Amino acid sequence: MTASSASSASPASPTSSGPTVSVALFTSDLRLRDNPVLRAALAAAEGVVPLFVLDRAVEEAGFAVPNRRAFLADCLAALDEGLRERGGRLVVRSGDPAEETTRLVHECGAHEVHIAGGVSGYAQQRETRLRMALEEAGCALRVHDAVITAVAPGALTPSGGRDHFAVFTPYFRRWSQAGRRTPLAAPRAVPVPEAPGSLRLPRREGARGAAPGLARGGERAGRERWASWRRKGGLQRYGQREGGQNDLGADATSRLSPHLHFGSLSPVELAHEAAAKGGAGAEAFVRQLAWRDFHHQVLAARPAASYTDYRPHGDRWRGTEGDAEREIAAWREGRTGYPLVDAGMRQLLHEGWMHNRARLLAASFLTKTLYVDWRIGAAHFLAHLVDGDIANNQLNWQWAAGTGTDTRPNRVLNPLTQARSYDPQGTYVRRWVPELAAVEGAAVHRPWRLPAAERARLDYPEPVVDLGEGQARFRAARQRDRG
Repeated sequence: MTASSASSASPASPTSSGPTVSVALFTSDLRLRDNPVLRAALAAAEGVVPLFVLDRAVEEAGFAVPNRRAFLADCLAALDEGLRERGGRLVVRSGDPAEETTRLVHECGAHEVHIAGGVSGYAQQRETRLRMALEEAGCALRVHDAVITAVAPGALTPSGGRDHFAVFTPYFRRWSQAGRRTPLAAPRAVPVPEAPGSLRLPRREGARGAAPGLARGGERAGRERWASWRRKGGLQRYGQREGGQNDLGADATSRLSPHLHFGSLSPVELAHEAAAKGGAGAEAFVRQLAWRDFHHQVLAARPAASYTDYRPHGDRWRGTEGDAEREIAAWREGRTGYPLVDAGMRQLLHEGWMHNRARLLAASFLTKTLYVDWRIGAAHFLAHLVDGDIANNQLNWQWAAGTGTDTRPNRVLNPLTQARSYDPQGTYVRRWVPELAAVEGAAVHRPWRLPAAERARLDYPEPVVDLGEGQARFRAARQRDRG
């Protein structure tokens, strides 16, 4: 069952001359299929206004970067197209969501507003402001859980009175046993009342500066990607060492994270369909959906984890001057001299997306080899990632930095060891670091060992730091800062 809550205000009485109206306020659920928000809004009234508000606060905070703006434009266009096929349309407004939603409620005489429950501190504040504004307007707010996540963030809690799970494994055991709702079909018709004014839909072309290799967004594109990946055996091979999700050269991940972030695909539906398929690959894929839910339930309980250490270790990170400034710049540009790190950073710049294994390695390198504050790296990722999700980005960075939920906070991902395990022949490196394309086999991961004449022909930098020295510096600094 979909959990929901309502404001204490009594719904406004609809006029006898017109049909009852509800509002479906879309946020991170930009889809028609398996959308409890839209289905509940349709069930609650004779007409529904599908609404999306371009949140000015998101723009002002710098979160609306070109890659996410372009993908969002695709998602809104696809949502509007799907609604029009069903006799409706999407209403777009710009400004403060509470103000714009309340204004629309007055315009169309709506008695209920339906929205998906969010987890970030900002989403929680937005819901509070919306609830207060609608209460003054005499309109009920219905908040639906298990829309953005497969299991609602607050649905699972450990014994002992704690409000969330701090370790993934016990969370996953409970998550696996929890019941999930049955996915919902897309509505056949969406009757929208006359006259609510709307801005023009934003256009992908208006997001200047978007990555050249950015994928297309929208529900149709997401469903096509999901179907194509499964048809090619992606789900079946997902947990395998070769050709699985951690095989960097195989590029075998689902690449569905942007669609999950914007809600153009439903995590409930993905989990349902993967589980129905069965097998080790499907189980490994569903486990990744559980990781996503795990991070969301941590952030819902601890919103400050988006900018403060979840588990502080007293780190006194290096500053951003001198050598540190030069090393951070090299990391951002993908010119650290460590090919696997650089390949991931260049994929990020070209696609606005990055393989998860490469993300973890790049984060570990910045925090535990260069000993740079995780917030600097997290901000760079958020400036480029099309799937730049606060819960997953910030908490994965904290995991890599040893300030988050990892039970081994001093774990270091060595780029050479990672290369041997996940890109043994250098396929991924040669794809993204063209200067090294002519270097054959595993030698591509240690270009500093090439003959001097061959190194001289490469436009590729020497390592910014010795791995052993950098990692020893991290361990010594953490020991010092703890003491």
